[in-house]
Amino acid sequence: MRFFRSTALISALAVGLISATAALAADLKIGLPSEPSSIDPHYHNLGPNNASRRHVFESLMEMDANQNLQPGLAVSWTPTDDSTWEIKLRQGVKFHDGTTFDAADVIYTIQRIPNVPNSPSSFTIYTKSIESIEAKDPYTLIIKTPGPRPLLPVELSNLGIISKETSEAAVAGYKAKGGEAPDWPKTEDFNNGKLAIGTGPYKFVEFVRGDRLVYEANDDYWGGRPEWDHVVLKPIPSDGPRVAALLAGDVDMIGKPPTQDIEQLKANENINIVTGLSNRVIYLHFDHQQEPTPGVNGGTGKNPFKDVRVRQAVSKAINREAIVARIMGGIAQPAGQLLPPGMFGSNPDLKVEKYDPEGAKKLLAEAGYPDGFTLVLGTPNDRYINDEKIAQAVAQMLSRVGIKTTVDASTKSVFFKRRNKYEFSFYMAGWGSGTGEMSSPLRALVATRDKDRGYGGTNRGRYSNAKLDGLIEQALQTVDEKAREKLLMEASKVAMEDYAILPLHYEVTPWALRKGLTYDARADQYTLATGVKSTN
Repeated sequence: MRFFRSTALISALAVGLISATAALAADLKIGLPSEPSSIDPHYHNLGPNNASRRHVFESLMEMDANQNLQPGLAVSWTPTDDSTWEIKLRQGVKFHDGTTFDAADVIYTIQRIPNVPNSPSSFTIYTKSIESIEAKDPYTLIIKTPGPRPLLPVELSNLGIISKETSEAAVAGYKAKGGEAPDWPKTEDFNNGKLAIGTGPYKFVEFVRGDRLVYEANDDYWGGRPEWDHVVLKPIPSDGPRVAALLAGDVDMIGKPPTQDIEQLKANENINIVTGLSNRVIYLHFDHQQEPTPGVNGGTGKNPFKDVRVRQAVSKAINREAIVARIMGGIAQPAGQLLPPGMFGSNPDLKVEKYDPEGAKKLLAEAGYPDGFTLVLGTPNDRYINDEKIAQAVAQMLSRVGIKTTVDASTKSVFFKRRNKYEFSFYMAGWGSGTGEMSSPLRALVATRDKDRGYGGTNRGRYSNAKLDGLIEQALQTVDEKAREKLLMEASKVAMEDYAILPLHYEVTPWALRKGLTYDARADQYTLATGVKSTN
């Protein structure tokens, strides 16, 4: 029914609501499927947060639409030996409040990251390898790592730089009021705008949770004044209202228009559709440890997912091509590993698992489950494209081979809290590679959990494989690009052949814009005002 309501809405609104001759405004309004949980650039390592912060807070290195590394607040980065990097900073850069950017701000930023309280997903995954950092002079940094760290520049591209001077003034203000006061700036002071001060192309104006996030052009931006005078990011999580807002002219662009509406939107002469293959994989994760495991009743009290035959049976029971065609409307690509083909470390020999329900039943019988078992599949219902529909399709496919599956869907805020408490034996989620190469999903999703090294931070299935860990560790210490890629390819093969995790598909990300605008599709799925250009 949702399909018919949505397409009917398009048909009703398409005529006359968007004028092809509408004057190009100097302001840009964007409808987002998800809003950031915070303006603090170090609070939550989450896609919507990481995208929005790039308007205000810049990194030393930046990534272009294809995740190629580009100069940002750093103009060069050079390894001087196996464990030392020299980074030259851009001179003449000012924060939005007029304070000068230099090496002290970078050092302060890296020191603050592990001291952000209550972070749901910490940025320490990108700072764990830094053994020491010091300023050789105001515009030269020397960073030491315990050993070779070829990915350090890529990791630094994920960190938004804040002002040491402005932040320390805020901390002094807390302490002047007496009582207990933190040693580091509060997340709430970023959210209310007091500390939302970066070096980026846009300045923070206001954040009204659930309604809008507003920026204005930074006239003094070192990279040149941005195209738009004002940018308004409006969270519109429901698909129908988001499309309606575009068709009515209430917004100029929307992220992730619903897949079932893409063809209708393409047929509208006043709409421009842009798509691009993303680095985000949608996957299924097993509980590899707990016994008995929650949500499973196999009559034995055992955790069936400890048996690789059961994990392989689940994989064979899923028709990935059908999910892409019927649920995703072709706006996705079936996945055989955790990163799309052609990206760094993706193994060309790994293929998508063939749909084989009879083979799945045979494996279940061999593993001691001839009659299957009951299972609960946890999933968010508002985080990924068609997430709950995908989970329902997976549940139906598993039920056909004897694994009687029900879906437990909840909003992302509830789901991730429950997942992090290990309430699911089997859940669906997604991962976008922040580094654009295979070590990102491997290290986060299937490496053995090791907080000190920043490994396994999202491995809520508690998978552990010493061979895989060794390959990841070796790859992260290998400077030679070809050798490192070969190690990552081997690591991917080890994880997939052990069915450590089940990739379903890679999202193909669509954006819809009014006529006269275009967008440079990004592999990281970020919706950035800086990527929106006028074609008039």
